[in-house]
Amino acid sequence: MTFNDIFKSGFLDSITSVSIVDMIIALVLAFALGMFIFLVYKKTFSGVMYSSSFGVTLIALTMITTVVILAVTSNVVLSLGMVGALSIVRFRAAIKEPLDIAFLFWSIAVGIVLAAGMIPLALIGSVVIGIILLLFVNRKSHTHPYIVVIRCDGKDAEKKATDFIKEKTERTIIRSKTVEKDEIEINIEIRLKDDNTDFINELAEKEGVRSAVLVSYNGEYMN
Repeated sequence: MTFNDIFKSGFLDSITSVSIVDMIIALVLAFALGMFIFLVYKKTFSGVMYSSSFGVTLIALTMITTVVILAVTSNVVLSLGMVGALSIVRFRAAIKEPLDIAFLFWSIAVGIVLAAGMIPLALIGSVVIGIILLLFVNRKSHTHPYIVVIRCDGKDAEKKATDFIKEKTERTIIRSKTVEKDEIEINIEIRLKDDNTDFINELAEKEGVRSAVLVSYNGEYMN
C-alpha cells in the first residue's frame, strides 16, 4: 500500500470508537491512581513549604493524560494534530524540588499506560514505585546537611567557635564569612555524628559568641 492509496481509501479519516465502559473504567482508575500518587507525594514531601495545589495537579494530570491518549488512539489525524499542538506548549512554572519531576512523569506515565489498556502494568508499577519512594525518601539519616550561622565578636571567638564545631561534628565546610568592624558572621555546612543537636546550645553560651543558629540545609541556602 502506497501513501496515495492511503489517502484515497480515507485511512486518515478513520475513527476507532472507544466504548463508554472503557472510558469510564480508564478515568476511574486514573483518578484512583492519581490519588495514590498524591498520597505518596504528601507522605514523602520534605521541602520547605508544602503545596496542596501541586498534589491536586498530579491527580488532574493523570486523568488529563488518560483522556488525551484515549483520543489520540481513536483517530490518526487527531493524533498528528495533538502532537503538533502539544509541541508548542511551554510551561514557565519552576520546579523547586527535583523529586517533583519524578511525580510529574509518574502521573503522565500512568495516564498513558491506562489509556493504552495496560491496567495491570499501571497498578503494579504504581504500587512498586510508591513503596520504593516511601522507603527511600522517608529514610532519616544524621548525615543530612545542616548550616550553622555564627555571629561572634572577633577572631579569637571565631577560632574557638569553629574548633568547637569541628570537635562536635563529623564534617565541616565554611560556606561564607562576613567581617565587619565589631562582628564576624560565618556560615558553616556540617554533618552531624548523631541525631543530637545540643551542641548548638553550648556553642551559643561560649564567650564572644553572640548567636548560633542551626538550619536544615537542602542545597538552596543563600546568605
